[in-house]
Amino acid sequence: MANGLLVLRLASNDLDHSRFCFVAGKRVGNAVVRNRVKRRLREVVRNTDFQPGWDAIIMARRGAGGADYAQLERATHNLMRRSGLTASESRE
Repeated sequence: MANGLLVLRLASNDLDHSRFCFVAGKRVGNAVVRNRVKRRLREVVRNTDFQPGWDAIIMARRGAGGADYAQLERATHNLMRRSGLTASESRE
């Protein structure tokens, strides 16, 4: 799944928790910008409750470098809601 700022890839795992990977390529910006985007995404995921048993890769797109925290948070929650990964919804 994707939106204007992020791409989400999911795979199920047999664990009692979910794991996340954050990717920001050179198209996002220089090293400072890429690291800032990944820190913000980590914080969004840390403050959100997710379904256990999933491996997720969150990839930043070109526009993510200029996005603020609130925009990245909305984009992440949008993808999680659409995929059913949030804890309040079930994915089948």
